[in-house]
Amino acid sequence: MSDQRAIPFLHMRGGTSKGPVFHKKDLPEDEKTLAKVLIAAVGSGHPLNIDGIGAGNSVTTKVPIISKSSDSWADIDYFFAQVQALERTVDFTTTCGNMLATVAPASIELGLFEPTADETSIKIRAVNTEGRFISTVQTPNTKLTYGGETVIDGVPGSAAPIKLTFMDITGSKTGKFLPTGQFKDFINGLEVTCMDVTMPVVIGRASDFGISGYEDREALDLNKPLFEKMESIRLKAAELMGLGDASKSVAPKFALLAPAKKDGTIAVRYFMPWQTHPTLAATSSQCLAACVLTPGTVAEGLCNRPESSPATIVFEHPLGNMSVGLNYDYRGLNSIVNAAHITRTARKLSSGLIYVPNSIWV
Repeated sequence: MSDQRAIPFLHMRGGTSKGPVFHKKDLPEDEKTLAKVLIAAVGSGHPLNIDGIGAGNSVTTKVPIISKSSDSWADIDYFFAQVQALERTVDFTTTCGNMLATVAPASIELGLFEPTADETSIKIRAVNTEGRFISTVQTPNTKLTYGGETVIDGVPGSAAPIKLTFMDITGSKTGKFLPTGQFKDFINGLEVTCMDVTMPVVIGRASDFGISGYEDREALDLNKPLFEKMESIRLKAAELMGLGDASKSVAPKFALLAPAKKDGTIAVRYFMPWQTHPTLAATSSQCLAACVLTPGTVAEGLCNRPESSPATIVFEHPLGNMSVGLNYDYRGLNSIVNAAHITRTARKLSSGLIYVPNSIWV
């Protein structure tokens, strides 16, 4: 008998991220044991994730865990685990918008939802944050399709569009649009905006942090003084935002803004927070869009702010652009984002069994 345990899984790309997707029933319920299983599955703690299916970056070690929902509104529950690539840790406190794009197709693949039309909308509850989402996928003749003409920057080729609507996103973790009660805070002598829309994010101006805001991911990841400066501010900001000790949590995230260089609204470099994101997280893009739309934040003066709602903000990231639609109600410190709209794509890469040592699941 083998000393390894086999777990059914789908390996999927969602937006500009990827990772294994599991059915909740196939995993341990205890979070400590679950963390050990996921760390073994992706091979955390090695720069190449050589002993697992990760690829050495936090965008390739993201894990959606799905199941039928008992919620009166939702069809599917989405429990997200951010498995760290370089550290043997797992964060269960946040969610992921890019991997949200995998939830509807994975639900169909696993028999949790049956398409009945050429387009299928699935209501999804985020277990981690209690957020609500609607994901609309293409199912011509009630058959799931991944092929299509939609292109998103950061992913080669084209695929079928997946339309994501995010609801209940204002104050996702703190209950407040601006958790510190300020449009801007001075931390370590630098101005930042601490905002919570879908994901809490600490937002600064690239120029204040000694960069242009147009650097590529590789150059930024080599800039250790920059990461030290951001982490010191992030930890203090987390306390001010009511998030407590964030030294082992990916929330809040960190982003630096600069004027657009091409035809976008504004340029952004986004951090996860201990690595530079190759593009931009779908969740945090909504927080950054709200920051752009709010007078008095660090975004003011860096771009021409749209004056009407709904508004579309186009972010320039290292590999291209990302558009975010926001239905926004400006009320000063108590502004509300009613809904956000993003189009992503996804693809099933492989399926089968992933093996972890029996010794970690007892």
